[in-house]
Amino acid sequence: MYGYHAIPLRLEQEGITLSLEQEGENVLYRAVSPTGELEKVLLARAEQVLINPVEPLHKPKELTSSLLIEFERNLLVEPGATRTIFVTFPVEIGVFVIGEGSGHEILDVLTLAVQKFTLYGDPRTGVICKYWSSHISSAPPPVNPLHEGVMELTLINSNTDWVEVTRAVFNAYGMKIYYSDSLVSMRASMKIMPRRLAETEFLDAPLVPGMTKSLELYPARKLPVVPAKFVMEAGL
Repeated sequence: MYGYHAIPLRLEQEGITLSLEQEGENVLYRAVSPTGELEKVLLARAEQVLINPVEPLHKPKELTSSLLIEFERNLLVEPGATRTIFVTFPVEIGVFVIGEGSGHEILDVLTLAVQKFTLYGDPRTGVICKYWSSHISSAPPPVNPLHEGVMELTLINSNTDWVEVTRAVFNAYGMKIYYSDSLVSMRASMKIMPRRLAETEFLDAPLVPGMTKSLELYPARKLPVVPAKFVMEAGL
């Protein structure tokens, strides 16, 4: 499903039906998925559409730019250690139309992943986060790339004490997603600091050589400069 496609187009996969049909000089877009149905008429001469994974924070509505991944088993990291694990994250699928000389424009965002939210921190001052629970692996786990992606997460314990870690929170503005026909991936680091603080950030590199970098939605919005890192101040 991922990649560039010529218009007209019809795709049916994993409970998603998607079509773009020429209607004179216009294009009719239809999509049916577990999250609902959508129709749009494009008053443009479009010849291609791009389908790729986007930051998983748009469905069912954009409430936050933070993703919290809770680990199914707690991690205990020894002092001064740098260790790498693999976790999963939810996938959302962006559909972009490519017009004549007008660049890429987002048409729709679809998802097959379960949608949950949680609060990180104090009820009064905490951060609303998209919630995802993940098992921990020492190697990339097998996943369905339309449902889940794989994140390589490097934990760096800069403390002189053992530290227990139960979750990680990430900022969507720093996400660098890569994809292939069989895999969606990200790479990130989590630096554990004194006073039970941690800083997470993403690396702009594919998990496997030859993967294609996704077109990002958050930077494309041309918002004021936003820090790409997330500082976890409400506990690990």
